[in-house]
Amino acid sequence: MHTTNWGIIGLGRIAHKFASDLKQIPNARLHAVASQSLSRAQAFAEEYQVPHAFGSYDDIVHCPDLHVVYVATPHVQHCANTLLCLQHSIPVLCEKPFAMNAQEAQQMIMTARAQGTFLMEALWTRFLPTIEKTLQIIDAGTIGNVLSIKADFGFKAPFDPQSRIFNRALGGGALLDIGIYPAFLALLLLGQPQQIKALAQLGSTGVDEDLGAILQYSDGRLAHLHATLLARTKTEAFIYGEKGLIHLHTRWHEPTSLSLLLPNERPQLFQFDFKGYGYAHEAMHVMQCLQEGKTESPLLPMDFSLELMTLLDAIRQEAGIHYDHVGMHE
Repeated sequence: MHTTNWGIIGLGRIAHKFASDLKQIPNARLHAVASQSLSRAQAFAEEYQVPHAFGSYDDIVHCPDLHVVYVATPHVQHCANTLLCLQHSIPVLCEKPFAMNAQEAQQMIMTARAQGTFLMEALWTRFLPTIEKTLQIIDAGTIGNVLSIKADFGFKAPFDPQSRIFNRALGGGALLDIGIYPAFLALLLLGQPQQIKALAQLGSTGVDEDLGAILQYSDGRLAHLHATLLARTKTEAFIYGEKGLIHLHTRWHEPTSLSLLLPNERPQLFQFDFKGYGYAHEAMHVMQCLQEGKTESPLLPMDFSLELMTLLDAIRQEAGIHYDHVGMHE
């Protein structure tokens, strides 16, 4: 099995977690990192024993023997950073949200397909054993048809108007940062809704600090979604079927456990062995796709990411959420 040389663009908190998890994968190596600050890139490279450090995103694409790049920059830069790599035929794992809107996502996908180059959204939750097990239980008919889902994600964010979470120019707010997880689960299990009702509480910087959405499907099924930056919520998910329910335990978007509850039976608990932060699953999947010569993931295809972006666009339109993003067409 040959070694996959990874690069990372954008060296914030999530890049550290990803770099740390890459060390668990025997045939993965962090080969190059890029920041807009050379000293930051060098410090990161020293910490993780990375041979190449760049003080500009543009320079990393010329690094020899680079097999795939993980884009971990703020939301508003995802499209431009991804396009830069794709134009140099470098495969990309792009942090979620895939883009700022469906239009950007479409552009990224068209470029990847035109270049015949691999592109996947880094929706790491999709590759966790809990989600795989959930899909197996549903596919086996154990809980019958899924009737509704309920999912939340909330944490109390320290208020800083300049931080990426509260800065509207950086695509801040609950929806794109954490609301994407409940929306992902609804799309994965129920598809695109027919009708959306959504309300948001906009804070002093104009971003959505608290958001509630109910999605209704053509057959009457419902998804109840909640995301907030104002309070720590249980961050659980419930999938209600005709014959039982699946409970994804707190914090369901990351490595955790699940219960299967069937009538007149004791809950069945499914626990999994996790090492590190949980990013190794998506990284190994990308490496497998690249080794098999695939240009997209069969588990998280590009069209799914476009559908998710389309859903997020529709939710924010309904809730009256707007971003000050230069490249955006509202």
